[in-house]
Order: sequence, then C-alpha cells, then structure tokens
Amino acid sequence: MNFDWLLEIYPWIKALHIIAVISWMAGMLYLPRLFVYHCGAPVGSNESEIFKVMERRLMRVIMNPAMIASVVFGVLLFLTPGAIDWDAWWVYVKIILVVFLMVLHGSFALWRKKFEEDKNTTSAKTFRIINEGPTILMIGIIIMVIIRPGA
Repeated sequence: MNFDWLLEIYPWIKALHIIAVISWMAGMLYLPRLFVYHCGAPVGSNESEIFKVMERRLMRVIMNPAMIASVVFGVLLFLTPGAIDWDAWWVYVKIILVVFLMVLHGSFALWRKKFEEDKNTTSAKTFRIINEGPTILMIGIIIMVIIRPGA
C-alpha cells in the first residue's frame, strides 16, 4: 500500500498528534487527583456527586476522544514513509509504553465506574501513588521520541 500522500500532510498530522497527546495527558494527570479528593467525600454527599460529574465529563469529553485521536494520528505518523526507522529499538519501547498508558487509561475508567456506583474500595494513598504512573510513562515516551536512543 502506498502512503506517500501522508508526506504532504505530515506537519499537520504531527501537530494534531501533539495536541491530542497533551489533551490526553492533562486528563491522565488530573483524574487520579480527582479520585484522591473523591475518596474523602462521603458516599451520597453533594460533594461526591459533583466529583462523579467531573470525573465522567473528564473521561468522556476529554480523555477518551484525546486517546483515540492520539492513537489515530500516531498510527498515521508511523505509516508516513521515512518518518520511522523500524530498525531502531526506541520505536518498540515507545509503543510498549503507550500500550501501558492505554492500560492505565482503562484502569482509570474502571475506577471511575466504581466511584459512579459508590463501590470504590481503593484508598486515597493508592491513588496518590497511581497518580505517578502517567508521569513516568510520559517521561519515558518523550525520551524515546526526542532522544531516540540507539538510533
């Protein structure tokens, strides 16, 4: 299959990918903090109900679409002829880290659902620790893309 047409719009794809990733990461960094605060709100309280709305909107309106856009534009970048050296190992490490980020995103969705159903059993301390996950993965991904070790 010929993907030469992607070369003409490569800067746009790259820009849209970066915008989507920034949006996704904003949610990935904020949602676990909301979980920390939500843990302190009594079940059924007005405060708890407000957190539910905030968490649901963040996930559905920002995080999910941004993750999908990040993946779509990332795949287009990978398909652009000459954009990636498939012999370099950094590409595969980046892909693995992105998969871990997507798994963490899925875990956040499950925790959000538990809060929605008033069935959360995870502690605020655990969410504080989990909050570091997106940051660590983001650092690894950025290093792979910018430094391109082994390239």
